[in-house]
Amino acid sequence: MSRDQKFFDMYSLVIGVLAAFSLAIFVTVSKISDMTQEVYVREGAEYQASILERIKPVGQVYLPGEEVASAAPTVATPPVPEPVATTMSGPQVYNSSCLVCHGAGIGGAPVLGDADAWSERLAKGNDMLVQNAIIGFVGDLGAMPAKGGNVALSDEEVTAAVEYMIAESQ
Repeated sequence: MSRDQKFFDMYSLVIGVLAAFSLAIFVTVSKISDMTQEVYVREGAEYQASILERIKPVGQVYLPGEEVASAAPTVATPPVPEPVATTMSGPQVYNSSCLVCHGAGIGGAPVLGDADAWSERLAKGNDMLVQNAIIGFVGDLGAMPAKGGNVALSDEEVTAAVEYMIAESQ
């Protein structure tokens, strides 16, 4: 046997083994492919429906002249108005903010209805009492925090409370 013959025999053997190996892989892959495709064929309608559900368009485009299908009627809810700030009367302000000090005389505050305690303050004038109630006051007779410690009160509400206390204390 010649060297060329040995090479040709060996070459043919390697090519034959590779061809047989490739054929075996091809057959195996086609069998696996057939088995997996049967699952999709059996569940095909459900599978296709789930895909269509996931990729359906969000909206529709209508061109001029096309008729638009009417949607279900919607009920518009009216906007809720912001609450209107109401002013409190003199007695309401007194009961909510002033009663704490002027009810018991805390910090030198004149008690409501005690004409003697109010006489010195009334001598200074109503305008001075209102000003001291709005901006606050510290003196020999006691201390008054600005707006009775309730900064949410308006000047008009504080004025009404002072006028109420003056009227009740004379």
